[in-house]
Order: sequence, then C-alpha cells, then structure tokens
Amino acid sequence: MAGNAREPGRSVSSRLLAVLGTFDDRHRQLTLSRIARRADVPLPTAHRLIGELEQWGALRRRPDGEYEIGRRLWDLGLLAAVQQDLREVALPYLQDLYATTAETVHLAVRVGTSALYVERIVGRSSAQVVSRAGSRLPLHATAVGKVLLAAAPPDVVREVLASPVRVTARTIVEPGRLARELVEVGRRGYGRTAEEMTPGAWSIAVPVTTRSGATVAALGIVVATATRDLVRLVPVLQVAALGIGRSLPEDWSLG
Repeated sequence: MAGNAREPGRSVSSRLLAVLGTFDDRHRQLTLSRIARRADVPLPTAHRLIGELEQWGALRRRPDGEYEIGRRLWDLGLLAAVQQDLREVALPYLQDLYATTAETVHLAVRVGTSALYVERIVGRSSAQVVSRAGSRLPLHATAVGKVLLAAAPPDVVREVLASPVRVTARTIVEPGRLARELVEVGRRGYGRTAEEMTPGAWSIAVPVTTRSGATVAALGIVVATATRDLVRLVPVLQVAALGIGRSLPEDWSLG
C-alpha cells in the first residue's frame, strides 16, 4: 500500500502523493481501480485525484485506458541534483568508458537500501542487464551496490545484512560472508559480482568520491563472460571515477 488514505485528518496533498506513489519500476501503467486499491482510497476519490493530476500533466491516460507518469513529472525530475549535476558531469566519462571497453557501463547512487541507477550505456555484449536509468536494485546483489554499501552508515549496513534477498542462485545472502566481502571492498577499492543479480552477467565497480573524500556514487561495468579478467578494468574505471569526483563540488550530495 502507498499509504492509508482513510486515516483521520489526512490531507488532500497526502492523497495525491499516495496516488503518485502507486507507480514504481514494476508498475509503470495502472488502471483506475488498481490505483485506488494500491493507494487505499475510494474509487470516486481516486478518479477525482487522477483527473487533477492528469490535467496538471503529472499523469497521462493511455489509449488502452491505463495511466502512466506524465511528462511534467519527468521534466521536474531532471531538475534534481542527481540528474542536473551528477548525470551531466558523469555522462562524458561514461561515454569514454563505453568507447574503451564496448561493455555496458552505469552509474548509481545509494537511496536507502537500494542502488538508484542514474545513467546507463548498453554495450554490445549479450549480457542481460536489468539496470536502467531510474531503476533501483538491491545493494548486496550488484557491484555498484556493494561499493555503496561498503561506504554506507552502520545502520544501513545492519539493515541490509539483516535480510538480504536471494535474487539468483549465486546471490550472497549469508550475513557473515557478505559482511566480510564489504570489508574486502573497502580494502581493495572495488566491488564485484558473479551472476548475483542476473544469470550470465558479471560486474565490477569502483567508488566515485568528491575532493573531500566522501563516496557519493559508484561507477560500474557489466560483462557477459566470466573469462574476461574484470580486475583489469579497475584502472580505467578509477580514472573515470576520479574525473567525475573532481568535477563535482566538494560538498556535493543528494540532499
């Protein structure tokens, strides 16, 4: 549920946010009735709120009658620091990485216990990559996520270690083993996975740090074959990450 709209004294704005909150990476198009159920609001209320959001441009009604996020929200999202600053700074470095490796490259930041993918350039390999710009994936099952988790506050690490979800047969979910791996990530300066998020995909990532030393993002590469020595990609990743970090303001953060 996106929230309990029947709570006494709940404001109209909170109901509007509840309606918008029904959309996520797995629910990109929804019917009126599904929105009402997921937002926990009466159907007439959902119909009225959706009408207002559609008129403003936050939602768009598709020809099949379902609703999806509208262009106006997309335009607003592009003003966020993670898009306006980080993405614009990082994109040339991602393009250089892609030109050098011909593999899928991506940039992610930590949002809670998830890795939010800010940008991705898909390589020519056959690796099945589930990440895309705007998607969120588990920290413990991705190389960029492990880098971000290794630099996260202790309470975030404890929360992730308490209940890591097995995504594939090779996902590391044993808390002790995962904790030891995070220590190794911090020691060696990179994180890696072997088919932990997607079968047939191996990945490696390094931290992006500002001049103050704060880890603000992770830069990664995904390949489709285990025979490629991923560690050989670390220097080129580190050069790109250094360039991104130096181009950001020293006090830059997601806010």
